Amino acid sequence: MSRLRPVEASEVEGVVGETLTSLPINIFKAMANNPIVMEGFLALNTAVGESTELNGAEKEAVMLRTAQRNSCDYCVAAHTKIAEGHGVSGDAAVDFRRGMGGTSREKAILSFTDAVIDKRGSIDNADLDAFRDAGFNDAAVVEVVGLITVMAFTNTFNHVNATVVDFPTVQEVAAS
Repeated sequence: MSRLRPVEASEVEGVVGETLTSLPINIFKAMANNPIVMEGFLALNTAVGESTELNGAEKEAVMLRTAQRNSCDYCVAAHTKIAEGHGVSGDAAVDFRRGMGGTSREKAILSFTDAVIDKRGSIDNADLDAFRDAGFNDAAVVEVVGLITVMAFTNTFNHVNATVVDFPTVQEVAAS
C-alpha cells in the first residue's frame, strides 16, 4: 500500500484536477498531495516531452535506463507501457533498461545517459564530445539531462511513497 494518501480529482482544481481526471494513476494520486509541486513536475515533464531533439522511442530509452538504474519498479513498468506507444517492442525496452541500443543513436544516447548518472552530471569533455560526435547538439544534451531529472524525481518519489504499480508487470532485469 502506498504511504501517502491518494488524492481524488474532485479534491483538487486546475491542471492537477484535470490530470487526475484524465490519468488517475497511483503516482499522480499521491503527488497531488502537493498540487504546486505536481504542477511544476507536469510542466517539466511536458517540456521534455515536447522537445524534438530525440524522438519518442529515444526519450523512452533514457527514461527506462534511468528508472532501471534507480531500481524504480513503478517507472520501469509505466515507461515500458508508454514506450509501446512509440513503437518500442518489449525486447527493445528490456535492452534499453540494460543500456543497450539497437541503433548508433540509441547507443550514444544510452552511453551519455549512463555517463551523466554515473558521474552525477560531472561528465568529462570526452563524454560530451562522444555524444556530439554521434550527431547530437547542445539542445539534445539539455533534453537528456531534463529526462534524467524527470526520472530522478519520479523514481525518488515512488521510493518514498512505495507507490503501488498500476501498470502491467514487466520482465525482471538484473541491476546494472
